Amino acid sequence: MAKAKRKTTTTAKKSAASKVPTRKRGSRPMTDTGGPLTLAQARVMVRAQAKSPKQTPRRQALGKATVDLATPGTVGAERKKLQLKTRRENQRRIREYTATLKLLKRHGVKGLTPNRTRRRRTGEETSIARAGQPLQILAEGDSWFDYPVPFFGGGIIKRLEDLVGVPILNFAKAGDEVRFMMGVEERTLLAEQLTKGCPAGGPWEVLLFSGGGNDVVDNPMVLWVKNFDSALPAAGHIHQARFEAVLELVRAGYEDLIAMRDRLSSTTHLVFHAYDFAIPDGRGVCHLGPWLKPTFDLRGFPTRPIAFEVVKVMLQQFAALLQSLVRPDVTFINTQGTLTPSPSSWHNELHPTKDGFKKFAKIFHQQLKVKFPGRVL
Repeated sequence: MAKAKRKTTTTAKKSAASKVPTRKRGSRPMTDTGGPLTLAQARVMVRAQAKSPKQTPRRQALGKATVDLATPGTVGAERKKLQLKTRRENQRRIREYTATLKLLKRHGVKGLTPNRTRRRRTGEETSIARAGQPLQILAEGDSWFDYPVPFFGGGIIKRLEDLVGVPILNFAKAGDEVRFMMGVEERTLLAEQLTKGCPAGGPWEVLLFSGGGNDVVDNPMVLWVKNFDSALPAAGHIHQARFEAVLELVRAGYEDLIAMRDRLSSTTHLVFHAYDFAIPDGRGVCHLGPWLKPTFDLRGFPTRPIAFEVVKVMLQQFAALLQSLVRPDVTFINTQGTLTPSPSSWHNELHPTKDGFKKFAKIFHQQLKVKFPGRVL
């Protein structure tokens, strides 16, 4: 009887233990304790500091989720981690680009017009055919140049590489703004590249630059869009003085870029573009956005077509800014009007569909073929 009792007790313990949730080895934890804050995390941080500002971070339940409380120190540490991650990613891109281009330089690019070169060998002069040297292209910009690759195939640069047949060293980062691209850290990286030249040898011949779109959208846009008034045309709904102040900041970034190029790598050709007429229909992506519709909702716009016309006017002014910067060594590609003004042409409010990105890549391709004949496919 005693043995039977012990067996029953052991069985009961095993049954109870089987009900305790466990995490498989190697699987991710139930919550992500790092990275930027959510609103909920920020609120917990404020409440915790108000109650006991000297306490170290501890775990606290938020509904069904459990998170680590954040402090200025932990937020700062995460920012440092993100900066380090970006630097490492840039270093990886440089290594991969360098190895690829050196290989192409050594063996040539199939499909490029061969250049005839002469080489002396054992006192005899022999003529050999060597493929045209690949164009050395650097890129900096935002999500139009660096859209996610895994599920979308990338933005303009990834598709352009396939068309031109040469690699492009791409430092673009989704969400970036001109004021940050030409801020201290990113400007330093760009200046270093222009100074040292292509890591595979020789100067950079082209710098593709995509910036300005993120500077004029999202939450701050409500500052330069007026309340809806049926008596006003689309342009009348823009607080022009405020919007011009925003454009002047963007202009400053572009002017500094041109001046830096002139000083450090005068033979590098600059190429800019102007996006296309985005549709404020409220669609975001990857938990980001929408970037346009919230402003027009707050300002009382009754329909999407009216809001679209306001966005169109703002983007046309941006294009005029870029056009004013054109000179022999600065090319502006006015890509506006490429897409049909329909939501079906856009993956979300700010980014084209796959076919849309292909169209823009083809436009860049044609421009490079004209400027540098025989250097790209």
